[in-house]
Amino acid sequence: MTSLIGATRFEVVSIWSVLVIAFLGLAYALFLRIQIMRQDKGTEKMQEVWRAISAGADAYLKRQLKIIVPLIFVLTVVLFLSVYVVPPSGEALQRFAGWSPDRVSLIVGIARAAAFVMGALFSLMVGQFGMRMAVQGNIRVAAAARSSFSDALKIAYRSGTITGMLTDGLGLLGGTSIFIIFGIASPDVLLGFGFGGTLLALFMRVGGGIYTKAADVGADLVGKVEKNIPEDDPRNAAVIADLVGDNVGDCAGMAADIFESYEVTIVSALILGLALVAITHQLKWIIFPLLVRGIGVISSIIGTYLVKGKKGDRSGDAFSSINRGFYASAGISLVAFFFLAMFYMHEWRAFLSVGVGIFLAIAIDEITKYFTHTHYAPVKEIAHASKTGAATLILRGLSIGFESSAWQFLVIAITIWAAIMIYWGQPAVFVLYGVAMTGIGMLTLTGNNVAMDSFGPIADNANGIGEMAHLEPQARQIMADLDAVGNTTKAITKGVAIGSAVIAAVALFGSFLTDVTRTQAQMGLVEHLRLLSTGIRVSEPIVFMDMLLGSALPCLFSSLIINSVARAAALIVDEVRRQFHIPGLMEGKVKPDYGKAVEICTVAAQKELIGLALIAVLSPILIGMILSVEALGGFLAGVIIAGQLLAVFMATAGGAWDNAKKTIEDGLYGGKGSDAHKASVVGDTVGDPLKDTAGPALNPMIKVINLVALLAAPIIIHYHRSDPRIVVAALLCILFIFGAIVYSKQGALSFSKAKEGKSF
Repeated sequence: MTSLIGATRFEVVSIWSVLVIAFLGLAYALFLRIQIMRQDKGTEKMQEVWRAISAGADAYLKRQLKIIVPLIFVLTVVLFLSVYVVPPSGEALQRFAGWSPDRVSLIVGIARAAAFVMGALFSLMVGQFGMRMAVQGNIRVAAAARSSFSDALKIAYRSGTITGMLTDGLGLLGGTSIFIIFGIASPDVLLGFGFGGTLLALFMRVGGGIYTKAADVGADLVGKVEKNIPEDDPRNAAVIADLVGDNVGDCAGMAADIFESYEVTIVSALILGLALVAITHQLKWIIFPLLVRGIGVISSIIGTYLVKGKKGDRSGDAFSSINRGFYASAGISLVAFFFLAMFYMHEWRAFLSVGVGIFLAIAIDEITKYFTHTHYAPVKEIAHASKTGAATLILRGLSIGFESSAWQFLVIAITIWAAIMIYWGQPAVFVLYGVAMTGIGMLTLTGNNVAMDSFGPIADNANGIGEMAHLEPQARQIMADLDAVGNTTKAITKGVAIGSAVIAAVALFGSFLTDVTRTQAQMGLVEHLRLLSTGIRVSEPIVFMDMLLGSALPCLFSSLIINSVARAAALIVDEVRRQFHIPGLMEGKVKPDYGKAVEICTVAAQKELIGLALIAVLSPILIGMILSVEALGGFLAGVIIAGQLLAVFMATAGGAWDNAKKTIEDGLYGGKGSDAHKASVVGDTVGDPLKDTAGPALNPMIKVINLVALLAAPIIIHYHRSDPRIVVAALLCILFIFGAIVYSKQGALSFSKAKEGKSF
């Protein structure tokens, strides 16, 4: 294996074993799919509802693909050309020793572009295949609920596990195969792989989030509040769009989101590991992260297969069963990591770094569970506030969202401090490597986390199918119990996704410093010595200014996304109201036009994609070109801090409002139709775009910005700000960013004029 010059026999065998494990994860996903597809699909009425959900989801994904493909093509060309701006790295020249620099540039350019396409394709596969499997699972969960709680739980969780194992398998396959081919030169190529997965995750997160919450908010405001009918009443024209949205938002969007975190942590760990190889001349620093990931896949397979219900179980036992699987995977991983660190790395620091990551995932799980689960005080307090109206309920939820952010900030800060202490006294690159390995450890249980997340919308869809098909009360109660568990598992995995985004971004931040100093050293700039010793100087006014600009970007991003949801939801409200006036619809004699609401949500969800992507991609390039790479570092720090704060706040507050509504619907404070219930519905609809659209969309946005900065920094260093080409490029960036903002704001203005009956 020429790409692994100097590797021991154990290292060569281990890397090929990791590749085999990647295929094992994919085979496990196929095995579960065969199991699920054998299950009963229920009555014809159930299948009629299911076919409408499936058709709506397919239509959305096909339309989204038409918008994404042209941009992917353009960026593929850009990534190929980028290697001709910056000379090949020393590692690339060493990997392809004897070849001319021009030929090496050609190979690396082709490989980076191909890796970008592969990352985008894998992210798309995780989202699309996972979502389609969720659609296949929901009907079978509804059918199983007619006879057995344990069977319904098992089908729902294993349907979600398929998405989790696709995430594990494809993420490990991409990273390992690139490493096997390119060896020490792989970071140059892995940047393209990570960027492709991250960009697609941004598209799927934003588009799916706008779709699902526009339908959900519109359906709830008219159906529950105005007409006082059940959540998934078949007379509501938006109910199918709402069920479709659960899949395109929570399944496709979240799967792609965690997949790109999985990719990005590998990219940052290998870049920093390569820096350590240059210092220690040992390959173990870049092989260890891949071995950790391989162990994680095996532990997830074992843990997820242990999740089984028992006859007579209800929601508390279901949640306990899911937790047992999670903790079993964590325990297996920790034991395996200990032996790997002791007998391969020959040090305890490597074990502690990944161990801290696992404990971070567990801590975030527990914090999120406390603030969003119906059994704990925060949700109970929100529900109690509903007795005095929607305003006090919303205020209570805001308070809980902010408190949760504070605790998660504290936990993440302690985690980073622990990573620093583990490598205390070592050079800075060791500390940054420790942070990256914490991210690797945190996402060890990706298979479990994605399974828990997909479980939520699968159970929710099954509940909707049961209501629309008028299934037996016992079956409806089983699905309602699963749905309540799903709300909490979704909230937990959102917390993990946000935490992993921050750790991944911090690791990328370290990679950014490493790459910048390496490029400066190659160019003979003395600046690299200063940056290595002082890091990013917050005391510099220009750096502090850019921290402020970076902190402002998540606020702008969130504003534009929430605006989009509000706009689309208002269109759904008007459409549902219009259809409720159709003669015979309220009496059940006439079916509503579900397709119209699906079409409104589909079109609205796609409108914002390109504009928001341009803001995320171009803003770090603009900052770097007009200021400096150190100022760009301050910008990245601001994005990470403000993005994490807003993301946790929105996800937790929204999840708590949702579960407070669920407790009232189960009979608390008068149950469905009461004033308390109406207040809780208002809180839930306010929280919907926060927890399922704006909050989760910040995760891929943070990582897109960091990856773009990592790709652009060497190019920015090579050109002076006064260079005419830089001036033109900066002006174009300003034009495109400003245009994207105006386009989004113009949509809001056009909508308001349309509501007033004015032409536009």
